[in-house]
Amino acid sequence: MTAPEEGPAGIVGTPLLEQVAGALGSEITAEFRRAVEVLGRVGLTVYEARAYIALVARGVGDAAALATAAGIPRTSAYKVLESLVAKGYAVPTGGKPILYRPRPPLEAAQGLKAAIDEVFEKLHLLNTLVAEHGEPQLVYLLSGRAKVLGKIGEILDRSSKSFILTTPQIGELREGLGKKIAHAVKRGVQVTFVTAPHQRVPEGVTVVTRPNLLATEVLADGEHALMAAPTFEACGFTDNPILVNHLRQFLDVILEKGSTVGPAG
Repeated sequence: MTAPEEGPAGIVGTPLLEQVAGALGSEITAEFRRAVEVLGRVGLTVYEARAYIALVARGVGDAAALATAAGIPRTSAYKVLESLVAKGYAVPTGGKPILYRPRPPLEAAQGLKAAIDEVFEKLHLLNTLVAEHGEPQLVYLLSGRAKVLGKIGEILDRSSKSFILTTPQIGELREGLGKKIAHAVKRGVQVTFVTAPHQRVPEGVTVVTRPNLLATEVLADGEHALMAAPTFEACGFTDNPILVNHLRQFLDVILEKGSTVGPAG
């Protein structure tokens, strides 16, 4: 019998998860694919879902070993694991190369459930408000990542006093909106990001840390509001005072419960 190959840091390699699942039978293979699909529904990419499952199966691993186990490109593994850390699914444990451990599945599920309940509670209240007031076109919809990110940038450009952004996807927004954020700060706009702990944010932005964020939400000048799906494939935005006020009250609660670390320098 051939001994399993050792990866970096002496960690024994694991066969690709599909091979293991296939060896255990068709039901296990189906469950593996379903797990990847379900994790995708709650905001993980396919690579992130596979990497998290590999982490759970191994218990610990570095980027190279987990790339092999999950069947993802090694060139993408580190970025995928850092994204899992930002989203609260993995924890770096130090070492060189860096080792990662999974957040326990039931703990991750509870955090996710709380975030989903929070989001759908807001949606329920929005639906109730629309039903009560019967006003047409309270919420305008956009689809497509480019349009959604463009709309967030447009709202930021129009802001004159305050711009509050809550998101688990800080990296993508930081890269796409970096210049607009810098211009807003220079104009005197109070820019606040609510995001997961240990995230890099642009200079001059006040950071409030909170784990288990699911959706991206924007409130500008207390007059314009936007809510985007985790993958930025769709969003709804409004300047209706009733709905904007509701989001403002909700974000006030988030800001109170989060940990403020002050403007980034």
